[in-house]
Formats: sequence, C-alpha cells, structure tokens
Amino acid sequence: MTTIDAPVHAGRLGLAQASALYIAAVLGTGILALPGLAADAAGPASIVAVVAVFIASIPLAGTFAALAARFPDAGGVATFVRLALGSTAARMSGYWFFFGVSFGAPVVAILGGEYVAAALAAPREVVPWLGLAFLVVPLVVNAFGLRLTGTIQLGLTALLLVVVIGVVAVSAPGVEPANFTPFLPRGLAGVGLAISLFVWAFAGWEAVTHIAGEFRDPRRTIPVATGIAIVVVGLSYLALQIVTVGVLGSSGVHSQVPLIDLVALTVPGVGPAVVAVIAAVVAVGVLNAYIPAFANLAASLGRDGHLPRWFAKGAEVGSVPRRALVLWAVIALVYFAAMVVTGLRLEPFILIHTSSMVAVYALGMTAAVRLLERGSLGWWMAVVSVVLVAGLLVLAGVHLLIPAALAIVAVGVTVVQRVRRTVPAGARQR
Repeated sequence: MTTIDAPVHAGRLGLAQASALYIAAVLGTGILALPGLAADAAGPASIVAVVAVFIASIPLAGTFAALAARFPDAGGVATFVRLALGSTAARMSGYWFFFGVSFGAPVVAILGGEYVAAALAAPREVVPWLGLAFLVVPLVVNAFGLRLTGTIQLGLTALLLVVVIGVVAVSAPGVEPANFTPFLPRGLAGVGLAISLFVWAFAGWEAVTHIAGEFRDPRRTIPVATGIAIVVVGLSYLALQIVTVGVLGSSGVHSQVPLIDLVALTVPGVGPAVVAVIAAVVAVGVLNAYIPAFANLAASLGRDGHLPRWFAKGAEVGSVPRRALVLWAVIALVYFAAMVVTGLRLEPFILIHTSSMVAVYALGMTAAVRLLERGSLGWWMAVVSVVLVAGLLVLAGVHLLIPAALAIVAVGVTVVQRVRRTVPAGARQR
C-alpha cells in the first residue's frame, strides 16, 4: 500500500493547538445561527436532529483521524481519494471542497457582522462592510504563516467555549417546559431539513486533514485531538439547542442573532454586547482555522495538476502557500458579493456548503474503506460512515446540483488533459 507518512518531528503543532483547531473548525460559527435555524425548521424535534448528526459524526471523525494520521498531506481528502480511487475522483473531491465548501465563508463573515451590528443597534446596511472586515483580517494573519495562526487559535477557541458555557448558564433558568410541545410540529420533513443544516455544525473533521503535516507526531496527536473535539462539540450543540427551544420556543421565525436573543432575556444590557464581541472573535477564529486548509488544498491541487501549477508554490510542509491564498481570497470575495446581492440570506449558502461537504464525505469514506487496514477500527468506522453518508446524500436533494456541476468540470479537465497527452506537440502548435 502506498503511504506518505510524515516523520514524528515533521510538524510544530502539539495536542493543545491541534485540539483548538479541530474545535474551532467544527464548532465554529454554527453556534451563532444554527440553533435558531434548526428550531424554525423542526421545532423541539431539532434536538433529535442534533443527536442524529452527532452520532453520525463519530465514525466520520474517527475515519478522517485514521486517514490523516496515516497520510498527513496538504491535499487532505483529495490525497486520500487519489491514492484509492485515482486522479479524476481526487479532482472531484478537491473541487467540491475548494469551490463548494467555500460557500460557507461568506456565511461566517456575515454572521460576525450581524452580531456586531445587532449589539451596536446599527442599520443592517453596515453588515456587509463588517462581514468584509471579517474576511480580510484572517487572510492577513494567514499570510504570515501557520506558526502565528496556531498560537492565536488557542485563545480564539477558548473564547468560543466561553460563549457556549456562558449562554447556556445564563439562559437555562429561562427554559419553559411548554416550549417543547408539540414536539414534532413540522413532521419528519422538518427534522430532515434540520439534519441537513446541522451537517454544517458537525462538518470540519476533514478541514484539519489539510494541515495534518504540521502536527507533531500525527499518529498520536490527531486521534486524541479528534476525540476531545467530538465530546466538546457534541455537548455544546446539544446544550445550545435545548436552551434555544426551551427559552425562545419554535412558534415564530428566529432572528439572525439567536444567542443575543437568549441572553437579552436573562442578562439585558451588558449580555448582548458581550456575546456580540465574542461572536465577532469567533467568526475570525473559524476563518482562521479554515483558510489555511483551503490554501493548502489549492496548492496541492496545483502540485497534482488539478489547478494551474503556478499555484503549487507553498504546498510543501512548513511553507505558506501565498499564491493559493490569493486564489481563495478572490473566490471568497465573489461568493461574498453573491450573498450581498441576494439579500444576505444564510440558508441557501449553508445548504450548498453542506451538500458539497457530504459529497466530499462520500468519496472520502469510500477511499477510506480501500486505504485502511481491513478489519481495523478505522476500517469499520469507514464502512459505517459510507452507509450514513448515503443517507445524508438523500437529504441533500436539489442542493447536490452544485457538486454535480463541479464533478462535470472535473471530468472535463480529465478529458482535456488526456487529449493533450495523445495529440503530438507539433499538431497542437499548428
């Protein structure tokens, strides 16, 4: 079996930083919007959606941990898929992540802007400008390299957990049992939509695989950091969903800033302002965790011939892929502009993001079944994950059109490359 194992001393990030990156990538800004969106979609049964996606995430996270520990490479899932399924499948997964999952970036930025604007009682016209600032700051930070990024991430993740613990603590006394009935007001279809939304909440296990080579002793660090993140993320979302439904109910449409709504009822005045400030920091932290993953992926795609090779500079461990970083910045700004033009609606962008993520998971888990040692714990988790991801693909429905279009582009690139290899150079020049 082909391997690309890194030496144990290859990276410089330890367990604390690895855990911080995982928690920030997975927990992230989902806490800022998803409890309210899911409550609107499924009512109290949104709690069931949290539990379902949490259970599904355990084998997914375990499989990605096994893959990243064994194959630490900047290409992440694209590398796993290339080793198991070939170049065209790797190109598909790479395009899905780089171009599809990136639809989540403007969601993160706008959420930060919404919270700051709400705390300042500013008009909604300022939200896009605030969101733009949230994109620019982590881009600048990442231009200086992962050493700075990893150090900052520890503090940002600590603030993220402060938000969760603080909001749950101050909101719990306001929970009303009557808000949990009727439990299933929008039927199973509502639960299905809530599950699709919560894929955003529990996605991110694959993002850190792109920087696995930066960890010290990946075979030990990655599984332990994954386990820590699973527990923290699962308990955080479950607690937040319970208090969101219990305090705010599910009869009406929640605002874009449900955490502020929660603390405004129990700690009026200072509470919303504190949540808004920390939410802004959280938005920066999440982008800070994801941007190096996107940049490293683009560099590896350039290295492997899936993007122009000019973007390959910086794909090696320890380097900063600044050219790829510029490419991602352009794409993110285009998506950001599209969100502004469409009225800052979050749900469509979240669902495109999650459907692209599920498509990546489908190929990644299939690759894992072939790459991991048959009968090992990682292999069994991959087998279970294949079944679970099939169910998520069904729930994604029409939002799979974007991944389908990117798959067609990937196949088209393969065809063009094969034609260019078969046509003599002299004939191409004529």
